[in-house]
Amino acid sequence: MNILAIECTHGVLSLALYRDGFVTEARGESWQKTAEGIVPLIDRLMKNDGAEPGSLDAVAISSGPGSFTALRIGMSVAKGIASALAIPVVPVPTLPAMAAAMPAACGAERVMAVVEARKGEYYHAVYSSPDLAAFRWEGEVRLGRRDAVIDALAGRPRATAVTGRRLDPLREALLEAGATLDDASGFTAASILPMALRLLEAGRGVDAGLALADYHQEFVSGGAGVRSREVGGK
Repeated sequence: MNILAIECTHGVLSLALYRDGFVTEARGESWQKTAEGIVPLIDRLMKNDGAEPGSLDAVAISSGPGSFTALRIGMSVAKGIASALAIPVVPVPTLPAMAAAMPAACGAERVMAVVEARKGEYYHAVYSSPDLAAFRWEGEVRLGRRDAVIDALAGRPRATAVTGRRLDPLREALLEAGATLDDASGFTAASILPMALRLLEAGRGVDAGLALADYHQEFVSGGAGVRSREVGGK
């Protein structure tokens, strides 16, 4: 099984190539250069590993939520490659993948993944450590401001590890609540491969034309650009 994995939802572009049981990784130079750098970086990763594009069995993509622009870039490239090679896309939800990448040594009962949305809002979801280990990644992703994130600790902050990026505005409040913090530095494209493999084995890859990013926002053309809303809202 050969899989190309792409993660560019919140930070610097990360790629991983799973080939015959081995993983090779590559990272972009800066988040701002994702659009111009993603295709050349994929090409270099494949060539350096001696892999031919035609050898790929699937393209896995960290599907969000995350940066609106970065999600569109990553998903467009994933769909383009998959369509050209007639292989499936495997969308992997970003927040549980980020939570699962939290170092196991933290020993927390629960892990909350938090990522910045916009204008002081954050996507967040809480997962039990046993569920993450067993790939039971179901969890409601919520969108809210700082107080909503703190409230989601549900009275058990010392049993919860919080992982995420761009959390400086939340850091003091989370630490005061007693939560353990992690900067998600261990979350890369390689982090989505375990779930991608399980989804493929279960026949849950999708046709390129059906693959969707998980924006958790509404795009408003000609207006304010993006209007945030709660998941499932109108």
